[in-house]
Amino acid sequence: MIPSARLLLLTLSLALVAGCAGWGGDSWRQPQIQLVKVETVKARLHQQEFVLHLRVDNPNDSRLFIRNLAYSVKLNELLLAQDEASLWRSVGGHATRTFKITARTNLWQHLKPLAKLLKSEQPLHYRLQGELNTGLIVPRDLHLSRSGEIIPGDLQPE
Repeated sequence: MIPSARLLLLTLSLALVAGCAGWGGDSWRQPQIQLVKVETVKARLHQQEFVLHLRVDNPNDSRLFIRNLAYSVKLNELLLAQDEASLWRSVGGHATRTFKITARTNLWQHLKPLAKLLKSEQPLHYRLQGELNTGLIVPRDLHLSRSGEIIPGDLQPE
């Protein structure tokens, strides 16, 4: 190969590598994900359906593309729901957007342990965990983890 062609090829290769290194710059900040609301759609004996309202705050200049959400809901380490939702949505730069995700559960299989938990006077610990897959060219995974306590007496109508 001619020395000038080698030099040109080396220069182009270095320019491409330098350009790719600039894509994941230090200016990228982690978007915030919040569970805003849980809405009950159907509450039947064999199947329950809820709508999870998730808010995504994008602090970056560039648009955030969201492809997929995998989530699980546990009550005192009892797995109540686990699913994936294909979203294909986007959040503009320096913008906020709320998404609705349908979650379905079958609590019939957990009826005895749930009844036992609800009869106790101890607070119930819940945990929502999720992972959002984002990006089109450069993929990034965002993690969601929310937990808290529910007092069983507060769930029963007076």
